[in-house]
Amino acid sequence: MTRAVLSLGSNLGDRIAHLRTVVDDMADVLVAVSPVYETAPWGGVEQPDFLNAVLVVDDPAADAWAWLRRGQRLEQAAHRVREQHWGPRTLDVDVVAVTDDGRDVVSTDPELVLPHPGTPERATVLVPWLDIDPAAVLAGRGPVRALLDALPPDDAAAMRRRDDLVLGVSPRPGDRAPR
Repeated sequence: MTRAVLSLGSNLGDRIAHLRTVVDDMADVLVAVSPVYETAPWGGVEQPDFLNAVLVVDDPAADAWAWLRRGQRLEQAAHRVREQHWGPRTLDVDVVAVTDDGRDVVSTDPELVLPHPGTPERATVLVPWLDIDPAAVLAGRGPVRALLDALPPDDAAAMRRRDDLVLGVSPRPGDRAPR
């Protein structure tokens, strides 16, 4: 079984609709969906706030590259434009981590670095990931809880959980919580 953790973000257009498009597209492989958080932009570029969420998905037929290509296809469908590093975007789908038959997938390919190198510094990924998998571990870095605890307290405190925004579908029947 290939399982992936995907981080979603949007700060242009109908932000929640962009995130829902991903959840709808992944409904056949969905294991868990985090709550939605509204967060200030990261990286120092002046822009609107983001909506962020994390998904756990699995598909025995998909490898890490398939998750990347599926995310890229969804970004293209949302008319994502890559003009500025850390700039505004209609949709961002990052492959955070992948396991294959319970083993962590590690990649140093410049197009698909796994685990995602920015994860340990991003409360926008760590907080929602812990919401759906409190025992999560990031390969080579340790427990996600410890990574979050190592960040400045303001990072997580600045995130606003948006319980009024729901991403939709329930996980497939019979699926267990993420491991």
